[in-house]
Amino acid sequence: MTNSTSNKTRRDFLKTAGVAGIAGATATTLGAPAVHGASHAKTIKWRLQTYAGAALAQHVIKPAIDSFNKVARNEMKIELYTADQLVPTGELFRAMQKGTIDAVQSDEDSMSAPVDVSVFGGYFPLATRYSLDVPVLFNQYGLKEIWEDAYSKIDNVTWLSAGSWDPCHFNTKKPIRSLADLKGLRVYTFPTAGKFLSQFGVIPVEIPYEDAEVAVQTGELDGMAWSGITEDYTVGWANVTKYFLTNNITGAWIGSFFANSERWNAVPPHLQELLRLCMDSSHYYRQHWYWGGEAKLRVKGTKLQLTTIPDNEWAQVEAAGLKFWDEIAKKSERSAKVVKILKEYNSVMAKAGKPYRY
Repeated sequence: MTNSTSNKTRRDFLKTAGVAGIAGATATTLGAPAVHGASHAKTIKWRLQTYAGAALAQHVIKPAIDSFNKVARNEMKIELYTADQLVPTGELFRAMQKGTIDAVQSDEDSMSAPVDVSVFGGYFPLATRYSLDVPVLFNQYGLKEIWEDAYSKIDNVTWLSAGSWDPCHFNTKKPIRSLADLKGLRVYTFPTAGKFLSQFGVIPVEIPYEDAEVAVQTGELDGMAWSGITEDYTVGWANVTKYFLTNNITGAWIGSFFANSERWNAVPPHLQELLRLCMDSSHYYRQHWYWGGEAKLRVKGTKLQLTTIPDNEWAQVEAAGLKFWDEIAKKSERSAKVVKILKEYNSVMAKAGKPYRY
């Protein structure tokens, strides 16, 4: 999607509806009597915006939304919008809270969610090694309950579900073979990851998602520290960069589904359950899509040359990650709980040995 198309879509959206108009119209729809199967029942309509651009959204969310709409038939329909199409990613949380949009798929870090756990959304440095770490942490180690508690304090936003995405690697125009090569690199990355990487000389640059590829071509960026190799090929970044660093900042991105609480509470229980099942389906799809893609494109991909920082040097990054954890733990009692869980979990994985940790 070009910027002009994106801006036109956003202008048309705001011009024809407006924040108050959208909220009022949607509330009227959701407030209709839930007489399922009756001829006069109205279809519940939602607008959901994802953090992902158009090409990436085809994998990370569209299959699940298509399935939901198919099974829900005319009882409910979710309209899917991609990165920055209706509102800028940084404004997603507030737009959902106000009712401008009904639901969101994103990490908390990118959309500036006003909760202390937002720092752990996206790429929290060195927190995970593999994609399966994320659902285990949420479902077996207590992160789910911590997230639910955090968002229960936030007005009119309901956190629904978290899942894992790809690991965070560098793809750049210049090769990275040592920590020294990171100095001065201007990269597109996530807020917390950027803050962490800055101590190694990386210069984080915040721009709209769809502008990143052009920014590399014009020289505004040297590359990205935003994804794994699967996304590099899928969204076109492998066409404008030459190198892929095999060391990763963390093993899996943590993203979530959220909804405006008023809209969510107005949805009948059976459709809520259907949406939860489709979110789980989305999480499962990404597990195998990314896991297989990361390996296959390292071996068979022809556009990016692989480079590696030696283990003895990378150990400095890992040590800095643990120090960063301790700094974050001081921010709040809830943050301290999350860091404690991460330490406990990674200790268990290390003691378990292969294949959990090497």
